[in-house]
Amino acid sequence: MAAAGQAPTSGEYVQHHLVHLQNTKQVGPLDFSVVNFDSLFFSIALGALVCFVLWLAARKATSGVPGRFQAAVEVLVQMVDNEAKGIVHNAHSRKMVAPLALTVFLWIFMMNAMDLLPVDLIPQIWHAAGPAMGLPDYMRVVPTADLSVTMGLSIGVLLVCLYYNVKIKGVGGWVHELFTAPFGSHPVLWPINFAMQMIEFVAKTVSHGMRLFGNLYAGELIFILIALMGGAWSLSATGIGLAIGHIIAGSVWAIFHILIITLQAFVFMMLTLVYVGQAHDAH
Repeated sequence: MAAAGQAPTSGEYVQHHLVHLQNTKQVGPLDFSVVNFDSLFFSIALGALVCFVLWLAARKATSGVPGRFQAAVEVLVQMVDNEAKGIVHNAHSRKMVAPLALTVFLWIFMMNAMDLLPVDLIPQIWHAAGPAMGLPDYMRVVPTADLSVTMGLSIGVLLVCLYYNVKIKGVGGWVHELFTAPFGSHPVLWPINFAMQMIEFVAKTVSHGMRLFGNLYAGELIFILIALMGGAWSLSATGIGLAIGHIIAGSVWAIFHILIITLQAFVFMMLTLVYVGQAHDAH
């Protein structure tokens, strides 16, 4: 950041907002050697909040006329259950997969929604508290704009898929599929089939996490750039124009971003169901 008493430049402002609260100073979207404590805190806190809300809805559910809260939760549950029935045809598996998909949808939606908070709100609060505790003056509040979080989610989905591959087909059946699909069971084709299966697992997992990360990282960056417009206002025609542009652009992007955060949560949930459904299918 800029020296004490000096306002940061535009580049310093953007760079400061893209640095995580970490145990080292090296930062990068592909750096897995450090722990992003801010992403860890907000993802766990929001996950606990989602579980609490779902528990509260189940606890207060009645068989009579539902209230607005219960009705809203029932609509979500019904929507996810219908999607799960159309993709995962094993009724026993859906007892775990449908609640998992619902939790994934709500959890990712809540993490995405952190992008709608004012860019400097929580970082400024941390600016007053963090350095006083001897911690770095960095804070990012959107867990899904952190590649380690989105890849962790996608790897979790991969582990669920591997579990159902073994559970539904058995160890022998799944190993047989790894070497005989998609091109056939001739021994010459075994290495090719196995390589294709590994590539498919890796490609699905990487694209699953990268898609969510890319959209939310870009959205966060646009909010930061819009915030720069407001920070550059002054008592001049140009400065007032930037302030007005900041309000208009921020409002329009926030409204549009509501669609993005919802859509990305829904897409991640649907791909989770699709991948788990594929684990149930024999080739």
